[in-house]
Amino acid sequence: MPKYRSAWMDMDLDALADTARTFFEKECAPHEARWSEQQYVDREAWTKAGEQGLLCLSIPEEYDGGGGTFAHEAVLARQQVHALSPSLGIGLQNAIIAHYFNAYGTEEQKRSWLPRLATGEVVSAIAMTEPGTGSDLQAIKTKAVKDGDEYVINGAKTFISNGHHADVVLVVCQTDPDAGAMGFSLIIVETDRPGFSRGRNLKKIGQHGQDTCELSFDDVRVPRSNLLGEAEGMGFISLMQQLPQERLILAVAAVATMEKAVELTIEYTKERTAFGKPVFQFQNSRFVLAECATLVRVAQSFLDDCIQQHLLGELDIETAAMAKWWLTEQQCIVVDRCLQLFGGYGYMEEYPIARLYADARIQKIYGGTSEIMKEIISRSL
Repeated sequence: MPKYRSAWMDMDLDALADTARTFFEKECAPHEARWSEQQYVDREAWTKAGEQGLLCLSIPEEYDGGGGTFAHEAVLARQQVHALSPSLGIGLQNAIIAHYFNAYGTEEQKRSWLPRLATGEVVSAIAMTEPGTGSDLQAIKTKAVKDGDEYVINGAKTFISNGHHADVVLVVCQTDPDAGAMGFSLIIVETDRPGFSRGRNLKKIGQHGQDTCELSFDDVRVPRSNLLGEAEGMGFISLMQQLPQERLILAVAAVATMEKAVELTIEYTKERTAFGKPVFQFQNSRFVLAECATLVRVAQSFLDDCIQQHLLGELDIETAAMAKWWLTEQQCIVVDRCLQLFGGYGYMEEYPIARLYADARIQKIYGGTSEIMKEIISRSL
């Protein structure tokens, strides 16, 4: 497949790519099978990532971050996919949760949490989804009630990535039941507080090594200073402002997966023989791979345009939704077509293409379903 280089890449990002690739290949990939069995990564993987300077890449240096941009997070995400080591929830901590602290935290909150997120001392999660609430964030039932200088939090969350190791969780809570969308707030909850508990690690179709937990809050008390944002009621606005970057990092992973799937399939079809010749020599194989390679190139160009817009602060919500919807849809299409060329071996978990296939399906659901993305897009038409 022809080499492709994004226009926004530079020598600094090339060096990061080398560091990230080495880290994922040496420190993560050899453990993926075991992590898949235990349904979570080893805790030390986080501190090792911090030691390599791979955490909080796009957080300012004054908070011990890398001082980089979203481009650094995109490079990291791509290398993680290409190393076939998807389990460490590094993108969630780096590109999403750390930016909530950086954008909305008080100076005290930023200095308390960001340096520890950057070293891996602290693992973070964000808790939006509830057992009865998915894409409809305004239906969230978890409540935070003021009691003197504290909030008392009660409720349950589910499908929480990084939940198994999380030391801190940003919890979307209802703080004013009569205020509609303005009645929700983000509250910082340390997981060692009485009343907080983790449920089981949920068994999923794919992404087996990425821990996904149920969380419960039973009269969990936190100081009112744990409110994230200038005032109550900013939670929904904060989520809307940060979701485009979350959707863009998912789009990065989608394109990287498409690239890796085509690469693996070209290699396999040139080595595997059928009826006395390599599978690649059959016209159908070549045509399928030609179609997939073209989809990858178009996807790369679209993604690069979105990243460049985001680096300039110009990526709008609708375009981010387009990227998240279309690129994750193409991811599933390309991986499925590639798997078919592996025949029965494509259905075996020991082959990476099978794991890419199983892992891809959630991309059309989390971060906002494909249907929600189309709804967002349609509002701008």
